[in-house]
Amino acid sequence: MEKSATNYAKTPNYQVKNIEPVIAGSDVRARLFTLAPGDVIPWHYHREAADHYFILRGELTISTRRPEETQTVRVGSNYRIAPGRPHLIANRSAADCQFLLLQGVGTSDWVKVHD
Repeated sequence: MEKSATNYAKTPNYQVKNIEPVIAGSDVRARLFTLAPGDVIPWHYHREAADHYFILRGELTISTRRPEETQTVRVGSNYRIAPGRPHLIANRSAADCQFLLLQGVGTSDWVKVHD
């Protein structure tokens, strides 16, 4: 993994407008996120679980490494991030963004990656 990865956590250290748990199992989680304009979930990755983003309102900007890319995902679209791939999630629009995040299958963790 990244040489600069340091923080393995069940509860990451960031704040966004709202996170509503939908389901939490031993190897699968579903949460409804609302990001206000300017909210950012910092660079991180998950060792086992993939992230599946389903955009419900607004637009979400997803930046990834290995390979590096940035994509804006809009309502009705989805995006998958494989385990081990560093990513940053941001609302760069002027309105709230809401998305359903499904994570699994695998142990849920959150590993911070420094720039």
